[in-house]
Amino acid sequence: MSRIGVQLQIQDTHVVIDNGILQLTLSNPEGIVTGIQYNNIDNLLEVLNEESNRGYWDLVWNSPGSAGTTGTFDVIKGTSFNVIVENDDLVEVSFTRMWDTSQEGKLVPLNIDKRFIMLRGCSGFYSYAIYEHLKDWPGFNLDETRIAFKLRKDKFHYMAMADNRQRYMPLPDDRLPERGQALAYPEAVLLVDPVEPEMKGEVDDKYQYSCDNKDSHVHGWICTDQPAVGFWMITPSNEFRSGGPVKQNLTSHVGPTTLAVFLSAHYSGEDLVPKFSAGEMWKKVFGPVFIYLNSAIEGDDPLSLWEDAKEQMIAEVQSWPYTFPASEDFPKSEQRGNVSGRLLVNDRYVSDDNIPANGAYIGLAPPGNAGSWQRECKDYQFWSKTDENGYFSINDIRTGDYNLYAWVPGFIGDYRSDGAITITPGSDIEVGDLIYEPPRNGPTLWEIGIPDRSATEFYVPDPNPKYINKLYVNHPDRFRQYGLWERYAEMYPDGDVAYTVGNSDYKNDWFFAHLTRKIDDNKYQGTTWQIKFKLDNVDHSNSYQLRVAIASANLSELQVHVNDPKANPLFSSGPFGQDNSIARHGIHGLYWLYNVDIPGKLLVQGDNTIFLTQPQSSGPFPGIMYDYIRLEGPQLQVPRKSI
Repeated sequence: MSRIGVQLQIQDTHVVIDNGILQLTLSNPEGIVTGIQYNNIDNLLEVLNEESNRGYWDLVWNSPGSAGTTGTFDVIKGTSFNVIVENDDLVEVSFTRMWDTSQEGKLVPLNIDKRFIMLRGCSGFYSYAIYEHLKDWPGFNLDETRIAFKLRKDKFHYMAMADNRQRYMPLPDDRLPERGQALAYPEAVLLVDPVEPEMKGEVDDKYQYSCDNKDSHVHGWICTDQPAVGFWMITPSNEFRSGGPVKQNLTSHVGPTTLAVFLSAHYSGEDLVPKFSAGEMWKKVFGPVFIYLNSAIEGDDPLSLWEDAKEQMIAEVQSWPYTFPASEDFPKSEQRGNVSGRLLVNDRYVSDDNIPANGAYIGLAPPGNAGSWQRECKDYQFWSKTDENGYFSINDIRTGDYNLYAWVPGFIGDYRSDGAITITPGSDIEVGDLIYEPPRNGPTLWEIGIPDRSATEFYVPDPNPKYINKLYVNHPDRFRQYGLWERYAEMYPDGDVAYTVGNSDYKNDWFFAHLTRKIDDNKYQGTTWQIKFKLDNVDHSNSYQLRVAIASANLSELQVHVNDPKANPLFSSGPFGQDNSIARHGIHGLYWLYNVDIPGKLLVQGDNTIFLTQPQSSGPFPGIMYDYIRLEGPQLQVPRKSI
């Protein structure tokens, strides 16, 4: 540990915290990060920007009753500065903005306390914030909140967010009209005359670098100038993020910009906008996150800084919950509880024995219906994964009442515990064996895809050569290329997907998204896909069951016809979905499961066809990504295993 203690200097308009490794400068009393001095670089943040546009907490809010996911953008500026802790080992400072009725309609009705922490010998700093809505205050919607850093464009050119998702990035100037061409939406720009000629013809779009919460613990930028310097955003826990482990959020993108997004409607829509009513009390702690700085010895590979950042991320995750934040609203480990047990799957048509839920996502979230966790956006969630035998342990859970939720790759549907689980300080709850019975009426007659809440396994086309991001060429995430929605009409100019069970292969013959077809400059039409299958025998007196698991839906509708596409639909979902994953290069959004009863009298011995129609056609982006489709026969007299 450094011999130099942490020093705090309070000036009229700035606060400076220095531990001998880095120097952090914040505006006083606003609490905007205006400067980060490190490794002989006077400021890692963009000095060409106004001080208020370098490092900041922000939010988007709207009035109660408003629809949609947009509103008033607010860079949160404190009005009062306080020193919380000051000693040689640690400095914690606070910048608060308190709300009162004179600000109604002008500011979001929240008390906000932004905290910054620096430790002795630590190559970085921590930040967290406490948001509070009091009982007598008016309602509001909170569309988004995050912390953002704008780095120097003359230094930070290499971005990394995963071992296979890192590259030299375009410059922000490349996105300007004289160098770039805006595409279907402002975030996507074709690089026409970039500063670096080898990037000409590529597409830049910040949504190509989105990531599931479960996989987004470290990302950032490297300045490859010797000696190289790294700037990293480390998120050690997902407990304060909305939407659960597979909610997708932005990470880092051209700017150079680095974000920690705590709450957003991206890849979900309005379902993930928390709506607070008048008189509703609420308090939540977002963070702490760790802004980590590292440097390489001159001559070393600058990309080694990514490996070091991953190691630091692991150390931060293992240190969670931190012991040093001073706020009583951030409970320490001994003030939290643990839950452990085993999850088994009972599907009598798959196995006579209970099946260990291998690799299942299992977590605690506020009480609700099965699957409600993916739309939960006000409180905390705590998730883990089961081992190959179905055992799990969820540790360091905040006190409160929860349901236990799970979903199991390889099986459709959602598990939810029957009763609430109450966590008290120091509690260690063993729940024993839990049994999940996934939706099932009868034996599988045929199936398409893999039930994993993603469309990854289906056919993803090569992008139009005019719209390439070189990072995703021959990449597992090929779905992140721009403009793949346009390829559907090119591949199916006259008809639509026609899948024949037993002959077709979903990896090659099932397009990853059920899209509209462009028929004129600004006109689109809905499309109908066919599933053709044979039945050797039909039980006309009983029902069959069609299970349609959906990985993503946007401004869409699902209609099902059986053998007669001109008849009234046997099933219609009605309009559903707002996750916009097709445009934003996601391969999943919110999960939906539809169970369609098919009377046996509608089926025939021999050739049958199920028609799946998506009729909504307001543009290129209405559509559905299927996760998995299964047809079940009538129920058999299979003995139920005692559990």
